[in-house]
Amino acid sequence: MELHDNTGHPRRWAILGVLVISLLVVVLDNTILNVALRTLADPVHGLGASQGELEWSINSYTLVFAGLLFTFGVLGDRAGRKRFLMIGLALFGLASLLSAYADSPAQLIAARALMGVGGAAIMPVTLSIISNVFDPRERGRAIGVWAGAVGLAVAIGPILGGTLLEHFWWGSVFLINVPVVVAGVVLVALLVPESRDPRPGRVDLLGVLLSVVGLVALSYGIIDGGEHGFDRPVAWGSILVGIAVLAWFVRHELRSDHPSLDVRLFKVPRFAAPVAIVGLVFFAAMGVMFFSSFYLQLVRDYSPLQTGLLFLPFAGAQLIFAPRSAAMVRRHGGRAVAAVGLGLTVVALAAFAFIGASTPIWVVLVVFFIQGVGMANIMPPATESIMSALPREKAGVGSAVSNTVRQVAGALGVAVLGSVLSAVYRSDIGDALTGLPAQARDAADESISGAYAAAGQLGPAAPTLISAANDAFVTAMHWAAALSAVVAALGMLVVLRWMPGREALAPASAAPATEPELAGTA
Repeated sequence: MELHDNTGHPRRWAILGVLVISLLVVVLDNTILNVALRTLADPVHGLGASQGELEWSINSYTLVFAGLLFTFGVLGDRAGRKRFLMIGLALFGLASLLSAYADSPAQLIAARALMGVGGAAIMPVTLSIISNVFDPRERGRAIGVWAGAVGLAVAIGPILGGTLLEHFWWGSVFLINVPVVVAGVVLVALLVPESRDPRPGRVDLLGVLLSVVGLVALSYGIIDGGEHGFDRPVAWGSILVGIAVLAWFVRHELRSDHPSLDVRLFKVPRFAAPVAIVGLVFFAAMGVMFFSSFYLQLVRDYSPLQTGLLFLPFAGAQLIFAPRSAAMVRRHGGRAVAAVGLGLTVVALAAFAFIGASTPIWVVLVVFFIQGVGMANIMPPATESIMSALPREKAGVGSAVSNTVRQVAGALGVAVLGSVLSAVYRSDIGDALTGLPAQARDAADESISGAYAAAGQLGPAAPTLISAANDAFVTAMHWAAALSAVVAALGMLVVLRWMPGREALAPASAAPATEPELAGTA
């Protein structure tokens, strides 16, 4: 029964529904894109994008999103959260329209970057609006519904993307956002009340600029090196510039009285450890998701819709086990639960190093499920540790830091593991390209998608090239998977050395639920 002194907004649950729609459109787009990668690489039915360009189509969004997340949270509090949510949705819808009708990979990458601007405006203000319209006693439940929308998007995104690609052209995976965004803008205008922070913080413009420039330069160097070789000055020069700018960013943040990222928090082991775990896990997992989509669609010849359905065990495991993991943390402690979750994740990632072109598909499904169970049991204990390490008034900071680290680590995972994949593939397929026409040789040397496109023009020689490309890709996948497993295993060391156990977390577990609960799910 609802209490009479409930201080929440009368339309709070309808408002939450609008916020869930706003969140769905952001998360859904990224899960849909993974299924569309093969189509975008097709020179006939897509854009003929190279592997590096496909990585940038993902990373341009992620890096812009992560770089602007802090700043847009502050600007939303200052200018009005409702206004910022509507601006973010409008930008996201416009960028979706531009992405759908892009004529080249470069246009798609630019449109995806604009989409990142919109996403960065949407994500933080939805949390602020929830805090504003819900009574503290209902806030935890509302945040749980908000976070559950992420799991829903992960589950339906690949299936929706595959269905659209089966019946329409590739641009439909972006065009689907437009009517949802239009409905979202109308509903926000009608239902969501305006709110502002009475004491807004200052914007750290230099810090934001340095973080974006540093991350973009670092990722560009890694992607370029993977695509063209690390013996080029452009690759290592970009990497060095990125590292130098990020070092400048850290120094600036230490000296600033209004930092966009309070790097001093990383001196607190109980805060730094779970944030590091989130980063390592998403670095490994996002890279594996990137190459597994190519494996299923090219090497195994599944359609986009079938590929989306094959990802369901991963999403299903998240939906089943993530809500139950908080109870496991209370019973067994964060260190034990996170260690088991990381152990399962390492096993699943390492298993990809043994999966070949003819491995029974049920084995792949089991591996996806184990990975989903593992990751579902990593985020809650990591979040609990962040909550216990920070005072209640800094809860939002913990959530923002964890979200940003997750986004950046995922982008770097795609970049680094994609570069390893590309470099090993090019090294392994070299001998099989002797005697091919120059154009076919160049296309096949670039990526497995290029090899399949080239094979279409070779006639009787096509089966030999496809077999060589599949073998080279599987070998490259094994190396990338092994590296991802090593990265996730580093997380195990962090857990066992610095993660607090049940005794350390007991006092914090009684604290009211706040934004950090979302750190691992959004």
